[in-house]
Amino acid sequence: MRMTADHTRAPVLEALDEYRRKGHLSFTPPGHKQARGADPAVREVLGDAVFHGDVLASGGLDDRLTRGRVLQRAQELMADAVHAEHTFFSTCGSSLSVKAAMLSVAGPHEKLLIGRDAHKSVVAGLIISGIEPVWVEPRWDAERHLAHPPSADDFERAFEAHPDARGALVTSPTPYGGCADLRAVAEVCHRRSRPLIVDEAWGAHLPFHPGLPSWAMDAGADICVTSIHKMGSGLEQGSVFHLQGGLVPPALLGMRADLLGTTSPSVLIFAGLDGWRRQMALHGEELMGGALDLAGEVRSAIEEIDGLHVNGRDDFCGPGLSDDLDPLPGVIDLTGLGITGFQAADWLREHRQIDAHLVDHRRIGAQITHGDDRETIGQLLEALRDRRAGRHGSLPRAPRVEVPSPAELRMEQRCCPGTRLRPGRGRAGGAGGRTGRGGDDHAVSPGHPGRPARRAPHRAGAGVPADRPGRGDAPARPHGSGTGDGPGTRRKRGGK
Repeated sequence: MRMTADHTRAPVLEALDEYRRKGHLSFTPPGHKQARGADPAVREVLGDAVFHGDVLASGGLDDRLTRGRVLQRAQELMADAVHAEHTFFSTCGSSLSVKAAMLSVAGPHEKLLIGRDAHKSVVAGLIISGIEPVWVEPRWDAERHLAHPPSADDFERAFEAHPDARGALVTSPTPYGGCADLRAVAEVCHRRSRPLIVDEAWGAHLPFHPGLPSWAMDAGADICVTSIHKMGSGLEQGSVFHLQGGLVPPALLGMRADLLGTTSPSVLIFAGLDGWRRQMALHGEELMGGALDLAGEVRSAIEEIDGLHVNGRDDFCGPGLSDDLDPLPGVIDLTGLGITGFQAADWLREHRQIDAHLVDHRRIGAQITHGDDRETIGQLLEALRDRRAGRHGSLPRAPRVEVPSPAELRMEQRCCPGTRLRPGRGRAGGAGGRTGRGGDDHAVSPGHPGRPARRAPHRAGAGVPADRPGRGDAPARPHGSGTGDGPGTRRKRGGK
């Protein structure tokens, strides 16, 4: 990947180092005053470095007018590293980034096509915004009880049925590694001058190795949301979202993020994002190549353990399934052992102090990243062999789980998701009518994409009243103004 900037620089880390060297004395928050006021017992556990890095972003790391452009320069470098046009940092996780993207594309009572395997943050975004969702069904693997991202044809049909939809949102990759054909989905959107949002929270590493699935910006997405803390080296809550093309003004996206975000962003999280970008820009292909090699070794070794199987392309890709697969999530099927993922995860934690990632009724996830080595995977393999041999006692055989079909899990949607959660829309008979099915008496909160989950579908002829105001089927247009000279802005390069 060609880069044009000096990626040996790390503006946030450099400014933080300078702040320490100059010995700034703060009469501002944080109140711990560079660890001096922190409880000694807390300092003993956390160390002082975490407090030394916990400074104000404005009036600390940078001056009160941010004339050093520390954060802006860091965002510009991130944009260059991944060939985006604009990049924004978030210290509130990708949940904020996704909601900001949604609010930049559609408004109250406007439609947005959404893959029904979306994250909880998408539902929160619907509640906050008043956007009317048009649910696009994932591809369902009835044999393995797993949802895969919707296809481009699914989005094509949804646009044909709802030509007034303002854009589309798809989750890819899923936590299980399944990827959509983002290039094809983007083409479906762009033929209608509609933007595509990709929740790529599990794909922050994808730009940095040719052996990984294509990442959203290269595939033509307009907005891409990534969680650097998931597969990267960032701290928890570290998120980056990218923008390209002319369908969503960068100033508008930045403003939406500013409305939702904290006024006290964590410099520690900013530093983690900045350091990750430098690490990947300089060494990403080597590090990701090493992770892919380790994942291959783990797969081969686990396949030799009787009763275990690592799901691969043959399992997750093909007609009616995902279009590509990231092998690093390391999804292990335990069906042959006769135990659930819940049992296996609890056993690994109790007896081997190993924490598994994904856990469901038949699988666990052993996520491999550039932070792993042969020592860490050796411990994992030893633990799995011990579990197979029955060490530390046997586990009760798991009962057969009858997973309902997606159709059985659907709830009827009687109104926009946020309607009954707003003041005056409660269960006492306010606007929205009766309670019960479709009401707010029994809330079901979705979790990670890919798992079976209840969520209200869109049904033709039912749901949102037809007399709600809308904008017809005009192409997507700016909902604000701005020239794109905000944080993280980069000029588009030739050949992009």
